[in-house]
Amino acid sequence: MDKLRIMSVFGTRPEAIKMAPLVKELSTREDIESICCVTAQHRQMLDSVLEVFDLKPDWDLDIMTPRQTLSTITSKCLTGMDEAIDTLKPNLILVHGDTSTTFAGALSAFYHQVPVGHVEAGLRTYDKYSPFPEEMNRKLVSAIADLYFCPTINNKNNLLREGITQGLFVTGNTVIDALKTTVREDYHFATEELNHLPYGEKKILLVTCHRRENYGEPMKQIMLALRQIAQEHEDVELVYPVHLSPVVREAVDTYLRGAPRTHLIDPLPADEMHNLMARSYLVLTDSRGLQEEAPALGKPVLVLRRETERPEAVEAGTVRLAGVDQKTIVEMASSLIDSPEAYAEMAHAVNPYGDGHACRRIADAIEWYFGRRQERPADYTGK
Repeated sequence: MDKLRIMSVFGTRPEAIKMAPLVKELSTREDIESICCVTAQHRQMLDSVLEVFDLKPDWDLDIMTPRQTLSTITSKCLTGMDEAIDTLKPNLILVHGDTSTTFAGALSAFYHQVPVGHVEAGLRTYDKYSPFPEEMNRKLVSAIADLYFCPTINNKNNLLREGITQGLFVTGNTVIDALKTTVREDYHFATEELNHLPYGEKKILLVTCHRRENYGEPMKQIMLALRQIAQEHEDVELVYPVHLSPVVREAVDTYLRGAPRTHLIDPLPADEMHNLMARSYLVLTDSRGLQEEAPALGKPVLVLRRETERPEAVEAGTVRLAGVDQKTIVEMASSLIDSPEAYAEMAHAVNPYGDGHACRRIADAIEWYFGRRQERPADYTGK
């Protein structure tokens, strides 16, 4: 019997972190040929993840250009995928999450009549402009996909409410699988500055902020809040790996640079970011992935957005929505910095996103879908 050719398509750093362990799991299956296709929507940050996980793409579209627009990303992905699909002839194309690469990859698969598996399916805010363009990307992919790998039961229920009833699997989130391979107690940072932070002596606050919907006044408010936190709390040090976006860097230079005990560094490889998070006290972020990663490491998260498509962590108590108002962000962060009780309540909450076996469940589901496995894999229950 011929092997199943399963093509995993991704193009950004967060996608790569979450797809790398799945690509590797698929490669261990005797009846699967695991193919890796990258768009390089984010070239430099993608490459750092590929290096960490020792992944060598079988196909590289290399689409990134300076100040690229959503239209150029989508159109380049579509035209580039034509040749990749015609050449590699996959039986199934896997896309992840909600990027422009995700949407274009799924649409191209549909044009070639190749089934689509959506990893991290079913997340919703129900506001098509927040996050932008991600909310619409994932809804469009849901209309195309054949298999839906939902991190949680809430995600599955979102799809059921939309009338999607077939091909649904609850798997947990693959990022928990990734953390199992990257976080180590004896880790030594390649970014030398991180080896000399006063871990244990001061409270390390890990910061990320880069979402498009936060451009402009929201990002100004966030930067001013971070400056105020650093000024008012001598027992904290802020570490901010600054996104490469010129818009983000301009905001950081204008409102945050020069704040006391604030370390503005370049973006970190996945392993460095994970190990820094493991040694941090608190995470302030508008990133979606960190909302899943930090709770798995016992770190409270303040989300610098108006809403989240990951309500499970809010319900579990590991994540709180801080919004984009300077005063609110400062108040919420100060509470966790100053109150051991408030901090412990969040840090000890249960992470709802997985047990580190999501990739195995997804691979099992693919084999079952193609008749290579008799029993349908059991859903992840969070227990």
